[in-house]
Amino acid sequence: MDHIIEIKRECPSCRGTGLFKGMAEREGFAVVCHNCQGKGWNVFKLQYNDPPVKRLPLFDVDTVLEFNPGIVCGSHPTIQLPSFGGMPYTDWVKDKPFPPGSEMRNYTCPAWWYQGADYKKKPTWYECGMMLGDSFSNCKYFPTKDLCWNRWTRERLQDD
Repeated sequence: MDHIIEIKRECPSCRGTGLFKGMAEREGFAVVCHNCQGKGWNVFKLQYNDPPVKRLPLFDVDTVLEFNPGIVCGSHPTIQLPSFGGMPYTDWVKDKPFPPGSEMRNYTCPAWWYQGADYKKKPTWYECGMMLGDSFSNCKYFPTKDLCWNRWTRERLQDD
């Protein structure tokens, strides 16, 4: 069943004035706001269906990543690619947690991964002291990120 919520509101495009000044309207000129037709207000309409009762299946996925920091990933039917991490879709559907080692360890360091995946788990090591504007891949320890992952894993096991 469809549900509709309608709210009369001040037009966000013209801020209630009914007139719009864009980059082409210079000194002393304005144009009638296209979004509210000059009224200064419009009706925001949200239409939605009944809340879902379950997740819908996705049939063309076999691996689920907890997070992707912007790395192109995928599988190939005949070529064995380096691991992108993740977990099987069948486990994700069963609401299993992401297991240790499911991070993109071949491509990221713990600081890079957990900055986006779960900031509370991001290491605050002195060695990770990057300058503003630096990228994680420019860290002098990035080529040996496997050592950082080993340290991160050891420290997480001690915390749990």
